[in-house]
Amino acid sequence: MRTLHAFAALVVALLTVFDVSQAVTLEVREGNSTCIKAELSALFSITYNASSSTRTAVVALPDSATVDPESSSCGSEGSAPWLVAVFGSGHALGLSFSSNGSLYSVTNLTLQYNLSDSTVFPEANSSDVVTVVSASVGIWAPMNSTYLCMSRMTFKLDTADVTFSDMRLQAYMSGDELSPNASACAADQTTTPAPPQTTTSAPVPVPTPAGPPEQGIYNVTNVNNTVCLLAHMGLQLNVTYTDALNKTFQKVVNVNPEQTTSSGSCEANTATLVLTQDQSTTLTFAFTLNSTSNRYRLSTVGLVANWPDLPANFTAVNSSLDYLRSSYGHSYMCNAEQTLNILQIFSINTFKLQVQPFGVTTTQFASAEECQIDQDQMLIPIIVGAALAGLVLIVLIAYLIGRKRSHAGYQTI
Repeated sequence: MRTLHAFAALVVALLTVFDVSQAVTLEVREGNSTCIKAELSALFSITYNASSSTRTAVVALPDSATVDPESSSCGSEGSAPWLVAVFGSGHALGLSFSSNGSLYSVTNLTLQYNLSDSTVFPEANSSDVVTVVSASVGIWAPMNSTYLCMSRMTFKLDTADVTFSDMRLQAYMSGDELSPNASACAADQTTTPAPPQTTTSAPVPVPTPAGPPEQGIYNVTNVNNTVCLLAHMGLQLNVTYTDALNKTFQKVVNVNPEQTTSSGSCEANTATLVLTQDQSTTLTFAFTLNSTSNRYRLSTVGLVANWPDLPANFTAVNSSLDYLRSSYGHSYMCNAEQTLNILQIFSINTFKLQVQPFGVTTTQFASAEECQIDQDQMLIPIIVGAALAGLVLIVLIAYLIGRKRSHAGYQTI
């Protein structure tokens, strides 16, 4: 039996290393048109309790997987679009989508597995059908474009890990084929080094300083029309792009609060703030709450820009960030300028920032946890003041000692 277990573990390791999952094409249709299409490979690593130990089953999404017409839909005013693929003996993979008009995103990643399937879960203690969900996925793209990610992406769903690769995905489609306009994931976005030049190349033009941005006040309300996310901040976007002649440029743009609208959503463990400026700039912030530590962080930032001097739409997203950390029921504050490095080609300077994505009970911020920069700036005047006070005290003591010695040289007549 131990030999069999060792052999099974070796097979699991080989499956993970060599990624034997096959590319599967899935389509959700309504009438004669396609609204959701996905071409992807998926690998599921599921932990379950067996008769004598805890085991891990690794399952690839087979090419025999099909779209469940009962659970999948193109969505309506009252329901979200869903792509649900069924496979094996009662297993299913589900993706739900939402859109704010300029972007679409995966709002829920769901995996259902049937523990009574003894071929996948031998000697399982239970025969239950288990459903695990993740609402913090970070898969999104501009409308009328294809989300593209050739790299491996792994998402943790409680008792299971889902790993995607070779992924091409589009929702809210206007035709039957995936759009040729692709939005690459962060893992696929690498900086290509410039070819060697035989002549001296011109330096990268340094953008004209844009000056500090105005502080904007942005709120998100939930379905009950109560405020669930508060954000006050000035934002400055730093973008690096390459034109048709392979010349690299830098651009600095301030977000103008008077021309910017805010939207978003609030869930138990995730909160999203979407800022849209003049329909040419969409900036997305996603916060994640760790229910164990009761602390939250800024986990995802994305930018889609359609500026007149850019050769093409600029898209950048990173869903593995760890910024603006604070505790549930508290706000995060940083009055000083700080830089959030999103990708090599994109960063954000923040000014007079205060955010609270969780535990909002009124329209006012709760007590703040300040950033280290603010704490250091408060500490410097205290140190300088203490040093000056110490210097004054030393001078006074020296004066008194000198005066006492001068009096000692005279006798009273």
